[in-house]
Amino acid sequence: MKTYTEINEKIKNGTAIILTAEEVSELSKTLSPKEIAAKVDVVTTATFGAMCSSGAFLNFGHANPPIRMEKIELNGVKVSGGLAAVDTYVGATDCNPANPAYGGAHIIEDLINGKDIILEAWGKGTDCYPRKHIKTIINKEAINEAILYNPRNCYQNYNVATNTTDQIKYTYMGTLLPKMRNASYSSAGELSPLLNDPECRTIGLGTHIFLCGTDGYVTWNGTQFNTSKPKNEYGIPIGNARTIAVTGDLKQMNSQYLRGAYIEKYGITMYVGIGIPIPVLDEDLARRVSIRNEQIETNVIDYGNDNRVLGKTNYAELHSGSIEIDGHKVRTAPLSSLAKAREIAGILKKWIQKGDFTLTEPVRPMPVNTSLKNLTSKD
Repeated sequence: MKTYTEINEKIKNGTAIILTAEEVSELSKTLSPKEIAAKVDVVTTATFGAMCSSGAFLNFGHANPPIRMEKIELNGVKVSGGLAAVDTYVGATDCNPANPAYGGAHIIEDLINGKDIILEAWGKGTDCYPRKHIKTIINKEAINEAILYNPRNCYQNYNVATNTTDQIKYTYMGTLLPKMRNASYSSAGELSPLLNDPECRTIGLGTHIFLCGTDGYVTWNGTQFNTSKPKNEYGIPIGNARTIAVTGDLKQMNSQYLRGAYIEKYGITMYVGIGIPIPVLDEDLARRVSIRNEQIETNVIDYGNDNRVLGKTNYAELHSGSIEIDGHKVRTAPLSSLAKAREIAGILKKWIQKGDFTLTEPVRPMPVNTSLKNLTSKD
């Protein structure tokens, strides 16, 4: 057994052994989990993919005379007017229906890049907030706070999407061609953070992470946190399971690792880069971080026909460029970027090696025995 304190001391002394998850997966072909636990101190994991459940809290500061903003638009995109007088939450998928290819995620990216944003707001006028309208220019230097807060990021696993119908389907998993002419997936596989610590032994409230190019923290279990998914023989949930909520200082972020995007005939999303260090505290965690793509399974889902499960595949097959479904060879393509995930895992590794980034022990573990509830239509 190692402790966080011992590992952090080694980081400060420059003696810690840090490997990326891919490097450990390769090492596991020749070393046992016991040997890896003795040799390796920290494993860096990462992902860079579309994470719609994201956004940012902004505080604009007061005008003179002041206004209680009840309707707010940024570059013509309506955002929340329900946060006090001059605060808002910009949701990544907020958009102007007249310009559906630009939305909240692009506003957040523009703020990071120092661009000017048109702020227009309206209020009814009160004795303490008499102004009824304001139109001005803001940027990240002109506003008080810009806090990225994402309620559901970093899915532990996710389905593969295909389409068996005779028509093109436009989905959040991309454009799905008729008759299973393609399949899309979204995960970094053996690099993905929650696949390397599937029980979240080291990932909880307060975990220090790489978030879009700067320091961030896990703040809670993410929404739709689901521990009830069946697992394969390697302890990996099959399909979308756990998630995390994360936060960080938007002003310090880098748009190389946060990008607004538009998915055709679906809408806006935001690409988010996350890196999480996994401390190798014991042999069990060494075994977990040694997971390889061929050991990570997920479901193949028919997005064109009631989300039927068509079968299972693994990430080695997905990364090969094609999978087999019911005797058919189907081309595969990722929505996430493995190249960016590798870049993030490498950056986090260097930060730790230089002593610029230390680990935090969670102050609250993730919940157990959770499942999802669904809406019942009254129509």
